[in-house]
Amino acid sequence: MLEAIISAHMDNQISQNVGYQVSQPRYSVSHQMVTTAFELPGYKIVQNLGVVRGIIVRSIVANIGAGLQTLIGGNIKAWTRLCEETRSDAFDVMIQHASELGANAIVGARYDATEVMSGATEVLAYGTAVVVEPLTGTNIYDE
Repeated sequence: MLEAIISAHMDNQISQNVGYQVSQPRYSVSHQMVTTAFELPGYKIVQNLGVVRGIIVRSIVANIGAGLQTLIGGNIKAWTRLCEETRSDAFDVMIQHASELGANAIVGARYDATEVMSGATEVLAYGTAVVVEPLTGTNIYDE
């Protein structure tokens, strides 16, 4: 029962973030199985499922406090928080896309950002969805 509630909440949350229909979350890709490298230590890639992506477009509306902060310098905490949340949302959508394809890992993960118009920025998380299997005989995970 709890699993169904969590799944419904995550499906609703991702759909709200991306603005288009996504399938039921399966999350067969855990965050630990996403890497910027092109291999995972202790695993071999057995199938390449192609490029996956998560795209989020956010409007950066300047508020008075953030505007003043740009004049005196330093970290603009409101914008930093917005950027972190946007990257996190794009990452989650990328994982969902890989899960829809049946992947259990993502290699070569990257982020990109583009200003699509004044005040609106697209954040893209992308990588290659793969199916991996543990290497045998390496004793990498034996205690």
